[in-house]
Amino acid sequence: MKVIMSKKVERRSGTEKEQHLPCKQAKVETICPLLWKCDHPQNVFEGLISPMKQDEFFKEYWEKKPLILHRDDPTVASYYQSLFQLTDLEGIVKHGLYYGRDINVCKCINGKKKVFNKDGKVSYAQLKKDFDQKKATIQFHQPQRFKDELWRIQEKLECFFGSLVGSNIYITPPGSQGLPPHYDDVEVFILQLEGEKHWRLYKPTVHLAQQYSAEPEDKIGTPTHNFVLKPGDLLYFPRGTIHQAATPPSVSHSTHVTISTYQNHSWRDFFLDVVPGLILDVAKEDIEFRKSIPRQLLMKVDVSDSSRQLSGFLRCLADRLDNGKELKSSDMKKDFIMNRLPPFLGTSFDSLAPVGALPKLNSTIKLRFKDYTVITVEPEQDLLNNSLEEMVFVYHSLKNKRESHMMGEENTNEEGIVETSGLRFPLSHMEALKQIWSCDTTICVEELSLSSDAEKENLVISLWSECLIEVI
Repeated sequence: MKVIMSKKVERRSGTEKEQHLPCKQAKVETICPLLWKCDHPQNVFEGLISPMKQDEFFKEYWEKKPLILHRDDPTVASYYQSLFQLTDLEGIVKHGLYYGRDINVCKCINGKKKVFNKDGKVSYAQLKKDFDQKKATIQFHQPQRFKDELWRIQEKLECFFGSLVGSNIYITPPGSQGLPPHYDDVEVFILQLEGEKHWRLYKPTVHLAQQYSAEPEDKIGTPTHNFVLKPGDLLYFPRGTIHQAATPPSVSHSTHVTISTYQNHSWRDFFLDVVPGLILDVAKEDIEFRKSIPRQLLMKVDVSDSSRQLSGFLRCLADRLDNGKELKSSDMKKDFIMNRLPPFLGTSFDSLAPVGALPKLNSTIKLRFKDYTVITVEPEQDLLNNSLEEMVFVYHSLKNKRESHMMGEENTNEEGIVETSGLRFPLSHMEALKQIWSCDTTICVEELSLSSDAEKENLVISLWSECLIEVI
């Protein structure tokens, strides 16, 4: 089934915004680069912040303060250098990259960003000329589209965070700086790949944090931290941290990758997604929600007279949640699953083929690709009765296009209609789907909570055909 999507989403790698919290430099004793080779999402994240433990990171640093990990380990440095190098660009440019969309060429001059982009397709000869002669930084958007190991890392991190994970490559000539001091609206992990980068972090005043965009350095005060990153080192800082980085004259060039996540992924965004559906559901049961608002309410400048009534409605919603009312997230779930990376399968081209024989009533099944699916309940128009009927949708990212990841391009068909891959079932199938999705091992088809054997077989055949279950 192809599901039409109407929501248009703009993807960015981060925008300049607000503030900073203190930073701590952690002592690194041992690194296990083999963690990066593991396929479990948690192991990949632990490899990213190794040797720090996950619990300590989220307790002490996540959304709180920056973290610097200096790793004096040749094996880790070698692995980081394999992720991306300046020499990789010559081959990648041949795929047909465009200025602005794929690559920016820029330099910080007198505290301001100057862009040297040309029109149309990127020429490697011109790119290298601007790099060598103008000392301009090359900013390459979403390299995971072309580098397999970054694809593998980022799709596993998307499983770990449950949020989109983008990246940018920055290659800066010696004695130069690409961007003025700025901040991003995402959580950022920076991996130093080649050369050295000199970093500065700032703690601005409140008014600067609120209005800051890209002011000269003398407008934002004294840096709170100065440090150098070398290959194998990692820097994390929360969104809002003002920062800048420059390549010293003593190295040939510097390359780092920013891996970013949690854009538009706050409680505010979640509430905007789930609360409208909650109100509609409660209004079906509670007549108070369907009564008229006070006469001429919309014509008043101050509507505080109605705040007491509104507070009562909000308390009613809270009571319904306390009593087990389910929240239904559709837009955020679908946005994530339709825009995220497909699973990295390496050379295993058969992994997206059905596994096992055609399932029957006596078959034993097991869930596949759990981290790449979401289940939602949504109203669908019944054309025969001209009414809305709630249906269960199972969406997955198995057929997403790696080439369009985080590029503001959505999956569309020949008519330009936005699509995502998935299956649709009657609401009565929800409990059976929960059984399959909550089972960590295997389950027999005849044990599924459906009223007839035919429904059980039809459900598992649909899931098996879509490669979401395997027959043991």
